[in-house]
Amino acid sequence: MLAIIVLPAVLFAQAQQEPVPFRLGGLTPLASNATQPVPRLPDGTVDLWGTWVGGGEIDDIEKDGGLKPGELDSIMLPSTKALMAARAKTPEKDPHNFCLPMGVPRQAGAFPWRFVQYPTHTRATHMFVLFEGNAHMFRQIFMDGRKHAQDPTPTWFGHSIGHWEVDTLVIDTIGYNDKFWFDRHGHPHTEKLHTVERWTRVTYSTLTNEVTIDDPGAYSKPFTVKFTAKLSKPGDELMEYVCLENDQFGLAGGYDNPYAEK
Repeated sequence: MLAIIVLPAVLFAQAQQEPVPFRLGGLTPLASNATQPVPRLPDGTVDLWGTWVGGGEIDDIEKDGGLKPGELDSIMLPSTKALMAARAKTPEKDPHNFCLPMGVPRQAGAFPWRFVQYPTHTRATHMFVLFEGNAHMFRQIFMDGRKHAQDPTPTWFGHSIGHWEVDTLVIDTIGYNDKFWFDRHGHPHTEKLHTVERWTRVTYSTLTNEVTIDDPGAYSKPFTVKFTAKLSKPGDELMEYVCLENDQFGLAGGYDNPYAEK
């Protein structure tokens, strides 16, 4: 009887210590070998391989990103405030609920994901980010020294170029569309959005993401948010996740989350 009483308390305590995104009705198991040195590729750059969880906002970019309450509201343009107020009346219209991409930096928040570098035996020319969530989306980051396209067609993940600054991967992106929401609260952006992500593997099992967001069409000045991703345990892989645009299962179709605690 004692074991029956104590075990749930232990599991609850563990869940409180390591809050990670909801996944398949449970938690993603995290790596326990955090004391290992940060791995490197043959050319000396940090190896970002692994299945990561976290690294972006989910519910509230202001709170999740470490900003003070009301900080974003103070720099929103009037049109931005009006759009956010309208979205607050219909939160179920979040494009993510219709299996559409979550954009940056939300893309790294809710489901496990991976960095994939090509090639690995020498300096990378391309970096890809593979996502478990939605329709197995991916991002492409050009690492070959090219510049941004002059007038890129607006897309969900934009046009990304990257480079290393010592042990930090810097990803500079423009060319976003204005369709995705920064978070479930509906924080907006425009096609003028420009993001700079700074990914640093500070320990074997911890990856930090510092993102500077500059969108003069929505905010009066740039702001910076910070997130942390954790490495999942060895053997944990991206899983199959079937989600197609305009899928009517779940909130988009007016159905409650079948996995939610009752």
